[in-house]
This record gives sequence, C-alpha cells and structure tokens, in this order.
Amino acid sequence: MMLDRSAMILMMLFLLLQGAAAFAVPYNRSNKNQVGNKSGLNKYSVNELKQLLTERGLDFRDCLERRDLVERLETTNFVADDAPRRASSAESYMTAEESRLVQTVKRTSPSVAFITTSMDRAGGTGPRARGFSLGAEVPLGTGSGILWDSQGHVVTNCHVIFATGTMPTTVKVKLQGMAEACEASVVGVEPEKDLAVLKMKCPTSMLPTPLNVGTSNDLQVGQSALAIGNPFGLDNTVTTGVVSALGRDVDGFGGRVIKNCIQTDAAINPGNSGGPLMDSSGRLIGVNTAILGNGGRGNIGIGFAIPVDTVRRVVNQIIRYGKVVRPTLGINVVDDRVTRSIEQQLRRPLQGVLVAEVIRNSPAQKAGLQAMELRSDGTTILGDLITKVNGEEVKQVEDLLSAIEEQRQGDLVRLTVERCCDSSRTEVISVRLVSRDDLKQPMTTSPASWRQGQSNYNNIRGGRHKEPTPWQ
Repeated sequence: MMLDRSAMILMMLFLLLQGAAAFAVPYNRSNKNQVGNKSGLNKYSVNELKQLLTERGLDFRDCLERRDLVERLETTNFVADDAPRRASSAESYMTAEESRLVQTVKRTSPSVAFITTSMDRAGGTGPRARGFSLGAEVPLGTGSGILWDSQGHVVTNCHVIFATGTMPTTVKVKLQGMAEACEASVVGVEPEKDLAVLKMKCPTSMLPTPLNVGTSNDLQVGQSALAIGNPFGLDNTVTTGVVSALGRDVDGFGGRVIKNCIQTDAAINPGNSGGPLMDSSGRLIGVNTAILGNGGRGNIGIGFAIPVDTVRRVVNQIIRYGKVVRPTLGINVVDDRVTRSIEQQLRRPLQGVLVAEVIRNSPAQKAGLQAMELRSDGTTILGDLITKVNGEEVKQVEDLLSAIEEQRQGDLVRLTVERCCDSSRTEVISVRLVSRDDLKQPMTTSPASWRQGQSNYNNIRGGRHKEPTPWQ
C-alpha cells in the first residue's frame, strides 16, 4: 500500500514539473542575445550605451549588466537608426576650453623629456672615463627637459645636470613613447641663466615634433599658463595656472640672480625643473626653474620660469659655439613695461630702449652714453633712448638684444640715440663691442641709487619700483 502511495506522489510531481516546463520560456544564450535586437542596440558597446543614456538624461547607476542598460534605453523607444553609431568619448562632455587643453597636452607632451643623471662610483676619472665601466652607477638626480629641435637637442636647467655640483658621468633622456632612455651628451651650459643644452645619442627619425617656440616680451599678467614635467619622478604630469607676475628676479644656480623671470601659480615641484611653461596654445613661453622656498612642504603656488626670449638667445649660442659668447655695449637697460609706464607719466611716446646704467670702463661709457639719474631730491633725469642700431629700428629690449648679439666682439656699431629722451637732440654714436668677460665690473647688479631711491621713483612713475633689466 505504501509503495502505491509513494508511486502516486512521484507521478504527481512529475506531471506538475512537466506542465510547468510547457509554460516556461526557455532561457539560453540565444534569448540573451535577443535583448536589444528589436531596437538595434546590440551593435553598441557598453560605453556607447552609457553615452546614449547620458545624452538622454537617463540615470544608469543601478544598471548591473549590459542588458540592464539596453532595457533602460528601450524605455525611451530608442531606435538605433535615429542616431549614428560613434565611439564613446569623454571629450563630448567637455567645455570648449577643456577640449582645447586636452588637445594641447596630447600634442606637446611627447616633446617633454625625463632626464636622469648618475655617477660611476669610481668618479669621472675612473674606468668609465677610459672606456670601461664598473657597472655600478650612483643616481644623482632627475629633472625635466624640452626637445628643442629635430636634431635631438634638449634644453634643461643647469642645476638638473649639476645636481651635486659636479659633471655626471651619465645623462639619460627619455621621451614619451620611448621604450628605454637614451644617453645624451652635454653640449654646453650657461650657469648665470641656469640653462643647459644636451644632445641625444639616438636616431633623429624617432624623435617627435619639437615644441613651438613663442615669445615672452608680450606676455600679460593673468593669461593662462600650462606646465608639463616630472615632479618627484612622476612623468608627464600636467598642471595649469596663470602668469601671476612678470619681471621677477630669482636666486638661481650657484646663488646667481636670474633677471626678469615669469612668476606662475601653475604647480611646479622638484622634478619640474627644466620643463616647459607654455601658453594656452602650447607655445613655449618659459623654462621652469625654481619655486619659492617653503621649508620642503611642497608647492605653494609661486613658481618661476626663465622667459623664452632669453632661452632662445642662450640656447642658440650654446648650440652654435658650445658656450655663450655675448658681445656687449656695457649697459643695463630699462624693462619695456617700465618704459611704457614712464610714457604715461610723460604723456608722450618713447620709441626705443632707455639706458638705465652705464658700466664703468665699458664701451658705452667711452662712447658717451648717458644713463638715467635718480637725484637725492626725488627727481629723475632721463637718460639716452636708443632708437636704432646700424640704421635698424629698435622699439623694445628684445630688438636691441638681438641686434647686438648678431655682432661679434670687436665690431663697431652705430647707435642712434635721443639724448635725455629728447627727439630734437638725436645723435649717432659709434661703439666698439667687447665680450662681457672683458668688463671689469659685473653687470648683474643694479645701481645702488635705484635701490636707495625706490620710494621717490615710485612717486615719479606712479607704479611699483622695478630695477632695470641687465644687459646680458
């Protein structure tokens, strides 16, 4: 009897299961693929589905699987033919300014170098110097650099190369996309500008396009600034900010003062040294060199860069001659911005470069050039205004620097000057150029009278005191 009852129960269960199976919809891989077939959504990737949902303002944070995304879209009666298929891109959600910045970084970052220096334990006079190596190198430091041209020249800071005060036995440069860093030789350095030029020892065919070189004499406070470098060894780090100030004097390599630096709040940290400071178009406007000392607590928003006009002059001479060979008149000149301020006080244009100081025993002094004079009673006597060099017009400091540096030591140049900035007293004088090394008095210091008479000078020109630009 019990066997019959058990058999009946099993039979009933079998019949129930068979009936349920008859009404159930079979689920298999093909059914899963059918989701979205009707609406044509199967051809979209997960990222593309998310993009479509975002464009329609639909929240998908609770969607766990791809089919959930499809079902969410199908609630809007979406038909695939209504929108062409396109790759998902975060740029579609960026502002025009953000998109431009992203494209600038993509275009310029391959030309930013990661520089490492090391020293053989045996030192520079050890076995490596004789063509052998002990295989044991001690890391000295790291920094950033800028691919300057298609020949493989790289610009960086002098203090990046001489991190310990001595020439490293090995300098290596790595650009974005390179599998390994390649060795580089030191072409030349200019410690007073904290600049150095390297030459990569690799095929030039593998080099990216160098950065476009801009200008720094026309920079404006407040314009955008972009820095790329390798702070703390973190390569290709991008920071943004603005040009905070211009004409800053910064204590550079070996305690030398670097004149007319660019101040920026774009974050610059140890390892950024030697990297580019660029404008919003990706043009080089400066070489990052220093940050304001803060006891090692990191960036505080005050960084400095060597202006690109200075960089260009120095780098070209190092590449051509292996060192900086600057002929000089032996003068210090007033910065263009200060000259424009004086124009406003005088209410008349000053089309030229104003002489701020004449170095003792210099060619300029022998030729009779006259500098500005700040008297004890607070009055300022304007000096000579240089308007032409060898007949070519000089409208700003950069024009004068370029005109003189095209000459050679010993050349005789003709200067057209307005005596005491008086256009009715125009004269042409001849000056024979000398090298800076021949001058007995250094040209990096400003006249004491300018520093002592700061408050009086403020009253005269109606602005903050700015020491004259050194002739370098």
